[in-house]
Amino acid sequence: MLVLGRKAGETLVIDGNITVQVVKIQGKRVTLGIVAPADVKILRSELKQTQPTHPTIELVVEDGMLVAC
Repeated sequence: MLVLGRKAGETLVIDGNITVQVVKIQGKRVTLGIVAPADVKILRSELKQTQPTHPTIELVVEDGMLVAC
């Protein structure tokens, strides 16, 4: 596992086409913005995907960035 420290507003890039930005940090909660190609599946680990056709996360546009909630 790679462990990185990032501050609010900082980003990291995965494989040249996935960008993860720390949108805000409030107490123990971190809000991340993820920009990725449409064919990349993004799931929260605590949710099990029971049917592949149903989304398991809510995506919200915040400050012009797609944010997984």
